[in-house]
Amino acid sequence: MFFSFIFRQEVFPWSYARLGLGIGLGFAFTHILREYFHTFKLKPPFPRQRWWFVLLGILVVCAGYSLMNSAIIEWLGWYDLKRKASLQRRFMMNLLNDSPIIFVWSSIYFVWHYIELARNTELDTVKLEAVVKDLQLKTIKSHINPHFIFNALNSIRALVDENPERARTAITELSNLLRSSMQADKLETTSLERELSIVKDYLALEYIRFEDRLRVVYKIDEDTLDQQVPPMMLQTLVENAIKHGISKEVNGGDIVITSRFTDTHHELIVMNTGKYEPIDEEEGFGVTSTISRLQLMYGERASFELTNLDQHRVEAKVAMPLNL
Repeated sequence: MFFSFIFRQEVFPWSYARLGLGIGLGFAFTHILREYFHTFKLKPPFPRQRWWFVLLGILVVCAGYSLMNSAIIEWLGWYDLKRKASLQRRFMMNLLNDSPIIFVWSSIYFVWHYIELARNTELDTVKLEAVVKDLQLKTIKSHINPHFIFNALNSIRALVDENPERARTAITELSNLLRSSMQADKLETTSLERELSIVKDYLALEYIRFEDRLRVVYKIDEDTLDQQVPPMMLQTLVENAIKHGISKEVNGGDIVITSRFTDTHHELIVMNTGKYEPIDEEEGFGVTSTISRLQLMYGERASFELTNLDQHRVEAKVAMPLNL
């Protein structure tokens, strides 16, 4: 109507109906395009390579809209008989005239979601900082159990006369472990290689107490060592395996630590001898804090599972998105 007035073109009885048809089809086809984005998970953020799927979807919707619009107008006869063009020509004209509108709608859609993503990321950062501050006073309790520190000191004291060299090494391991625990609230992520060094120090100290009752196996894909992980998270899982698994077994047991890639995730797995019974308050806090950290840092892209593989084995599995 606006262009008819500006260019002083004749307004036909069906002109308003054609305008309504265009608006109605526009709503319908942009809704289809939106469902396409949701179905194929094209809501930001997504890998750069998937922009081809976005462009393909927009082009198909533009073509479908123009074809449907032209066909209905042809069927209802809503055109000027004096200036009647072929269906193919009207289709091309509609495609050229209306496609920019759908491209503009798509641009607004993605800009809106990028703004929403930025806002949610900022909110998650604030929430993560709040959680870290709230947990700061519980850092030693949640990451390094005080009973472990007392046990480690007693073990070191026993080694002072029997094996002074091993006692000095144990003191260094305990120092490294405590330093890492204190620094955990200052780092959002750390490399798996560094996290493993902390875990090895921790297990070396526990081995003094358990000796042959503690058996550890590492199944680490070397390509995963550069992956970023939440600090002290793996150590917390290993500590739970010791406290709620190995320590309750008369003959001790095994701990298998696995780091591997799947198609889309980096998996950290701690399998230990024992049985999972979620009744301990401290264990519940460790599991809850792990889930909360993963949720705040990675959202739905990360997961945590704690399950009984059988009557004698428990598995804790963390799956995090790959660092691209």
